[in-house]
Amino acid sequence: MLLKPKQKAWVDAAAAAGFPAGSIVGYPDIDAICESMGGVTRPWWMINDKSHRAERGKFRIPSADPMAPALNSSAPGAVKHTPAAPFRPATAFDEVDLAPAGTPRDEFSSVPEVVTLAKASANITSAVPDKFSNYVPFGHFKDVCSIVASGMFYPIYITGLSGNGKTLMVEQVCAKLKRELFRVNVTKLTDEDDLLGGFRLHKGETVWFDGPVVEAMRRGAVLLLDEIDLGDEKIMCLQPILEGKPILLKKINEIVKPEAGFTVLATANTKGKGSEDGRFIGTNIMNEAMLERFPITFEQAYPSISVETKIVTKELASAGRPDPEFASKLVNWADIIRKTFYEGGVDEIIATRRLVHIAKAYGIFADRMKAITLALNRFDDETKLSFIDLYTKVDEKATENGEDADSDVSDYKDELGDDDSAKKKATKKADEELIPF
Repeated sequence: MLLKPKQKAWVDAAAAAGFPAGSIVGYPDIDAICESMGGVTRPWWMINDKSHRAERGKFRIPSADPMAPALNSSAPGAVKHTPAAPFRPATAFDEVDLAPAGTPRDEFSSVPEVVTLAKASANITSAVPDKFSNYVPFGHFKDVCSIVASGMFYPIYITGLSGNGKTLMVEQVCAKLKRELFRVNVTKLTDEDDLLGGFRLHKGETVWFDGPVVEAMRRGAVLLLDEIDLGDEKIMCLQPILEGKPILLKKINEIVKPEAGFTVLATANTKGKGSEDGRFIGTNIMNEAMLERFPITFEQAYPSISVETKIVTKELASAGRPDPEFASKLVNWADIIRKTFYEGGVDEIIATRRLVHIAKAYGIFADRMKAITLALNRFDDETKLSFIDLYTKVDEKATENGEDADSDVSDYKDELGDDDSAKKKATKKADEELIPF
């Protein structure tokens, strides 16, 4: 086979890496060779040429010697296949014989030039998530683990209130199983170019980059569509992918088939019907056809008291201030608020993520009430004061510098009052206490 200079350089680099002509390599081997050359793009000229394909996801490295004989398909380990025409991009034109019958061929010798599009891979390293030492499995962790471990293509939809560990659960499942994970944070601006790929400027050239969806398909990885209910009709390009079928990349006229092990998981705060209470602004009513392509839905709840206590205890220890008693008080406090929320008594809720924030703040400031107050500042004054008041009833040790916690809260309420000037004065006083000069 006659190779171009860049193609020959890649084949030579493969030989130097221990893969001489005739060797069968997979995507990890190909990426390693590309990395050894300084991070060059994958040899799509070889990958897309069916004559070099040994089996699914495996390719035979051609010889750089134009006089080398063809590989013996009867040799041990050789994979027999029917030679096929090489991949032809969208900009290529097939030769058409327009000459009238009897016309000499050389009068119609002008043939359009075949253009080969340059392509680049967006990811050349492993996408397996790191294990999170503080993670405590709960809820549907085992079920999700079973689905991903099966290797089946089986999309699942995971819904639940914010901060209850949906995304972290998926990440830790993949970390445990050592599966590559490609996470896409969906927004109303997410479109086909963000998902499937597009042309980018790379080293002075306009080249095609696979999007995270296509990259996951090629690698047989897990695709996570995070906050999928924030997307609009532009994500409908995922329809064939959610069916486990090949996708046509129209811009480069290539059909990509999902490799074995590829599957799709989606997380959302709603079930795709929008948010009537306004808690999750931006969520949309999803297309019913897309929702129907998820065979099952997991409803993720907040962890039980025992599990959440383990989570907060680990976070306090990681923050350098182990305090099992404080962890227990925080979890009981959050549980009371959640029950009141479900009964319609309050409009806000304390998520597991919020408890983790408090644990880290306690590690910094070594002050229970200060950590809680700072973490509650995101709520309105009335909600914040009611939550603080409740905590002082749960934790009799919630004091600052040995003072009575109930009197502190009462004084704070009196300072706020109903007068705006009083609120500003109290806020200024708090700022001075938090940031002394």
